[in-house]
Amino acid sequence: MSSTQTPFDKVLRSATEVLSAAPAVTVLCHTRPDADTIGSGLAIAAALRRLGTIVELSFAGPTELPTALAQLPGADLIMNADDVVGHPVVVAVDCASIYRLESLSAVVEAATHSIVIDHHVSNEGFGTINYVDPQADCTAELVLSIIDELGVTVDLDMATCIYAGVVTDTGSFKWGRSNSHLIAARMLDIGVDGRRWTRTLLDTHRFAWLAMVSAALQSAVLVESAFDGNGLVYAVVDHRSAAALGWEESESVVDIVRTTAEAEVAVVFKEGSPGQWTVSMRAKSKVDLVPIALAHGGGGHQLAAGFGASGTADEVVRQFLTSV
Repeated sequence: MSSTQTPFDKVLRSATEVLSAAPAVTVLCHTRPDADTIGSGLAIAAALRRLGTIVELSFAGPTELPTALAQLPGADLIMNADDVVGHPVVVAVDCASIYRLESLSAVVEAATHSIVIDHHVSNEGFGTINYVDPQADCTAELVLSIIDELGVTVDLDMATCIYAGVVTDTGSFKWGRSNSHLIAARMLDIGVDGRRWTRTLLDTHRFAWLAMVSAALQSAVLVESAFDGNGLVYAVVDHRSAAALGWEESESVVDIVRTTAEAEVAVVFKEGSPGQWTVSMRAKSKVDLVPIALAHGGGGHQLAAGFGASGTADEVVRQFLTSV
């Protein structure tokens, strides 16, 4: 080991040493999975299998895998959470906290080695090894570092899964750092069909999505005095509006609302089931959303965070407004 190694280098080395020696590994993705957690999980699972490791891969919660993510290479190998055995070595990808694993959190707690790979600034480290870098645009970037450190050649399937995490967590590179562009170029050179996957993951919705978006935009409210005059815009996606769609279809609404010029912060309240809400927050550059998310039991990044809430739409919105 070189004396010039950074703390991240040392953690990376520790993680890969444990993974290299493990005959079997459990890989876990967070509840209501997005492309970064699933792409990261599929990529590292594929790399470990290349080394001859027995791998079980799953995600938390009762929801089914979104249609777009089910098309990623290897997605057919994802097992039901109830069937997870839990090996002595467990990897959790893209989980800001252990609570994002819901029932599968017990698998992490029972492990001899639990490796947390994540890029959320709110992650305080719930594993025995925590490879957490808030400077990374996505967890897939960190998983790629581990695959390279393991000495596994990235094939087209792995590259596709890595690309899925990068393209989605950077908003199709709208807010990606230079390293994300370099990773994307590398994955495209391997053979990833960037046009296909960008369209599949970001630009494909069922017709009913248009009605849901229409209802959400009609509910939009602008509060220009919020956040010290930087402005807030918020919208509501109630259970009735989203009933004809899967929960994942409402995820993109915040990216439409956030285009409001008069608001630094955009918030969308999404009712997954009656009285149960997911609150997605986005900021452009001036407001740190993490303290707000943490105050409500959530987490995330400075410019992208969220939390869960219960109550009527009016109650949930009012509770949020009184906290900012």
